[in-house]
Amino acid sequence: MELFIFARFHALEGCEDEIEVELPAQIKATRAEPGCLNIHAFRSTRDRRLFYIHSCFVDEEAFELHAALPHTTSFIEKMERLIDHPLDVKRTTLVE
Repeated sequence: MELFIFARFHALEGCEDEIEVELPAQIKATRAEPGCLNIHAFRSTRDRRLFYIHSCFVDEEAFELHAALPHTTSFIEKMERLIDHPLDVKRTTLVE
């Protein structure tokens, strides 16, 4: 069953540009993974410090593999230093 991931990142004051710089490399590396069906990064139009990643993986196992890869663990470590909240990643399935 496909797994949809929603990740939210609200930058610490002054860290928003650094988050925007980090996102493209993570998106590119994740797109190259065989279990990733799609992934996109977004920036809020109303809050310039708010970013999202939306991705879709073939299944939970593919996402677990993604979460353990060095490019992902490194990205998460960086993000945790740049955001003003605990890491916020939701795993979901399609309702309709």
